[in-house]
Amino acid sequence: MSPKQSASSSAESARILVADDDRAIRESLERVLGLEHYQVTTVADGAAALESARSAPVDLIVLDLMMPSVDGLTVCRVLRSEKDRTPILMLTARTETSDRVAGLDAGADDYLAKPFDPAELMARVRALLRRSLPVEESPDNSGGTNGNSGGSGRNSATVLNVEDLRLDSAARRCWRGETELELSKTEFDLLELLMFNTGIVLSRSHIYEEIWDYDFGPDSKNLAVYISYLRRKVDDGQEVALIQTVRGVGYTLRRP
Repeated sequence: MSPKQSASSSAESARILVADDDRAIRESLERVLGLEHYQVTTVADGAAALESARSAPVDLIVLDLMMPSVDGLTVCRVLRSEKDRTPILMLTARTETSDRVAGLDAGADDYLAKPFDPAELMARVRALLRRSLPVEESPDNSGGTNGNSGGSGRNSATVLNVEDLRLDSAARRCWRGETELELSKTEFDLLELLMFNTGIVLSRSHIYEEIWDYDFGPDSKNLAVYISYLRRKVDDGQEVALIQTVRGVGYTLRRP
């Protein structure tokens, strides 16, 4: 099996690679993830992370930003340049928005600031695995639509169009005019949610629940960073800005 392929058949048996030069954090992550029955491999630096990711397929990489020799940003860039689309959750002790955006720009799918709440970590892990791996269906869920449906009613077979913005949920591709947009898993899901609810103002808590299955509270800047980054890809250089902030409420995607 190639490292570019998924290692597991479902989220319940997911394999996770943890790369952090802090031994205490590595052991803590291994313990927390192990309690959820994930198969965890740990390494202490970026070079070892690249070697492990190439030789043993995993379903998720939890990657520290600052590591000796090869840092997390470099690991992200190298894996993405090799067409490895394994979801990456970046850990960072830096709190500046620019540092978080740098991680997303390098190819990370999500980020989490240190120190972190284990419950928030697990919410991020579950969300990334849910979007990249099938979940075992219960009898109540059988026979439903072949899609990523939930409270939002989204369907993976849907093609959404708003002005010159087009999103193909099944193909996981998106275009603004003739230009195809390169979106991470989280960015794609966020844009899909906004497009499906065009003209409707979605509260921050609703978006957190839909995308991450967890409300990180009013002090979290996670969503604001993703909206800012999504605007750069969708609206920068365009005559019409589609993604709008409704102060004190949330976000919406509106036709002009």
